[in-house]
Amino acid sequence: MIPGLILAVILGLVAIVFWQRYRRLARDRFIRDYVLPKGLYERLRKRRPELEMKDCMLVARGLRKFFLAYLHSGRQFVAMPSQVVDDLWHEFILYTKAYDDFCKHAFGQFLHHTPAVVLGPDKRDNEGLRRVWWHACKEENIDPAKPLRLPLLFALDAKLGIADGFVYTPDCKSLRSDAGGNVHCGTDFSDSSVDGGTDGFGDSDGGGDGGGDGGGGCGGGGD
Repeated sequence: MIPGLILAVILGLVAIVFWQRYRRLARDRFIRDYVLPKGLYERLRKRRPELEMKDCMLVARGLRKFFLAYLHSGRQFVAMPSQVVDDLWHEFILYTKAYDDFCKHAFGQFLHHTPAVVLGPDKRDNEGLRRVWWHACKEENIDPAKPLRLPLLFALDAKLGIADGFVYTPDCKSLRSDAGGNVHCGTDFSDSSVDGGTDGFGDSDGGGDGGGDGGGGCGGGGD
């Protein structure tokens, strides 16, 4: 009787793991294939008139990378590293019904907006940025600790010449003395000397399909 009960429990746990994995993969595919609301690019171009339509499509790819980082982190707190992607995210949120529906299918909960930031004195923001850096690098087969190139999400502002954008380089140690603080380094995400820790860099994804308080989720952020 007892061995049979143990076997049933084990089989139940295995079924749960497989179901969580299936649901995670389904949500991943939904994010990659989701068709953004009609007119969204035009709204972005009103904010950023220097952008061409092909640029907007590239920004949309960056936004998907951000959403995927949130999903694969186990819906833990994430921070936005790009000004132009943040603009598109904000415009998407204004399509309230579409965005709410997207979040339900992609994450199972609402992802609140948080402003774009760089590494600084706020440890929570730093944790969110490190988490996004880690997952964005893994998505594009980049070594997060020793990057030779930037993941798209961290390269877009400079690539598109965004006036108030954040400029990153994989490793800017040689530029420190000349950069005047305007260039941000990919290698800083694995460097504890920035703020005394590396929380969010390579941490657990929370397991299964969700976890974390999702500071980018129901309890987080704000404009």
